[in-house]
Amino acid sequence: MPVPRNTLKAALAQGQVQIGLWVGLAHPLIAEMAASAGFDWCLIDAEHGPNTLRDVLGQLQAIGDRAAPVVRVAANEPWLLKQVLDLGAQTVLVPMVESAEEAARAVAACRYPPDGIRGVAAPIVRASGYGAVADYATTANDEICVIVQVETQNAAGQIDAIAAVEGVDAVFIGPADLSADMGFPGRPTEPEVLAEIDRLIGRIRAAGKAAGIIQYDAAAVARYAAAGVTFIGAGSDAGLVAATFRAVACSAREALASGI
Repeated sequence: MPVPRNTLKAALAQGQVQIGLWVGLAHPLIAEMAASAGFDWCLIDAEHGPNTLRDVLGQLQAIGDRAAPVVRVAANEPWLLKQVLDLGAQTVLVPMVESAEEAARAVAACRYPPDGIRGVAAPIVRASGYGAVADYATTANDEICVIVQVETQNAAGQIDAIAAVEGVDAVFIGPADLSADMGFPGRPTEPEVLAEIDRLIGRIRAAGKAAGIIQYDAAAVARYAAAGVTFIGAGSDAGLVAATFRAVACSAREALASGI
């Protein structure tokens, strides 16, 4: 029996826009609610969110097949990638990839030999159903989706080489870090930053790879989808929860002040 089909990887390969949510609050109930909200994918953020390996496991279980789970690891380290893949993640986002060599390192960490360096423990890990998926070791490679993150000027200068790496399924542009590295911290909508993002999208698409970005504005989401970006984060759990709390508090205080 082969591994389950990675529907997100298949959709991106076919050029279908996939909308998702950043999940960084490290709680399975939040992940379950997010996955049930209608997103194509939910990204468990172990880079900036306080997510331990056990937290990632709980959220993978909570998301289930309601949405495609993605895990952003803390760094481009083979042992980190091995652990989340063994937990059952089929799609990973690797931050701060600066070169083709680093992209190839990420791909190799996600592939069993002879195609890569992932340690083989298929019979005893969750990804194989603890051995229930008998063909896991021979079929897993084809269903792993590797997304690398470009978020500095140095990486942007290497975009053609990074996007050309075999096994990279998508290249995600990090607008916050990129804008900061370009001298515009907290200002990702500066014309110079937007122009560079547009250039990167063009180069990624020219290489035949899916392009990704995160945008909290619905109009920007539509604009990037029209530009050919297919892996789009539309928000974050932390941002949505915080904004809702503030709005409710503000509304209540305004009602008190007006005597309603």
